[in-house]
Amino acid sequence: MNRVFKATVVENKKLINNHYLLTLHPAVKIKKPRPGNFFMVAVETGLDPLLKRPFSIHRWIDGNFQLLYRVTGKGTKILSEKKPGNILDILGPLGKGFPFPGKDRQVILVAGGIGIAPMYAMAESIKDKNPLLFYGTKTKKDVLLVDDFRSMGVDLRISTDDGSYGVKGNIVNVLKKYIARDSLKAPYVMYACGPAIMLMKLSGLASEYKMKGYIAMEQNMACGIGTCLGCVVKTRKGHKRVCKEGPVFPIEEIIW
Repeated sequence: MNRVFKATVVENKKLINNHYLLTLHPAVKIKKPRPGNFFMVAVETGLDPLLKRPFSIHRWIDGNFQLLYRVTGKGTKILSEKKPGNILDILGPLGKGFPFPGKDRQVILVAGGIGIAPMYAMAESIKDKNPLLFYGTKTKKDVLLVDDFRSMGVDLRISTDDGSYGVKGNIVNVLKKYIARDSLKAPYVMYACGPAIMLMKLSGLASEYKMKGYIAMEQNMACGIGTCLGCVVKTRKGHKRVCKEGPVFPIEEIIW
């Protein structure tokens, strides 16, 4: 199947605080993405901006796919202005996605900020396992998709840095307190996406409690196919490309 294709904008819906949900219809049949896979999107047909932008798969719906993004610079600002009927050049799905948990594992999802985007796809794929979601943002204005997750039966634990929604403080600390007092018989497996500092702290937490886990790395990318070596990270098995060997890695593999 094609990995280079054109897609039509079906909807580009503003949610809250510069966050958008983009629904695209591919012009050709494409491979169904796995949770954790990503697409490289050309936000403009010209040379400015030159490079495509990477976006995690947020949801797959009957052949259409959705990308959840936040406006942070020139490229995403241009993307936010796209209208239904506009055509975009896409490359994907790319990368290695999240492996599915074993039958005996209690699933914990952890998201920081826009890292919530791939967690929706993951939650939807394993909703029969009743996953727990620990979700942290800076403020209430950045909290997304609460009702959507709850409609899937996901148990949410939310924190904000300023205390305007949920528990005040860091979501890693919220998770640690939960694990420390919880007595679930089944072992945990954790799936996470968010800022590097959050993932680093989760790595330490996983080591402390001997938790199995996988993290989706956020990294600047130029090509998305492993050629430019612009997204290399250091791992216990040598240097790896986030776009090719990742973006999902076993949590114990990354050297911070």
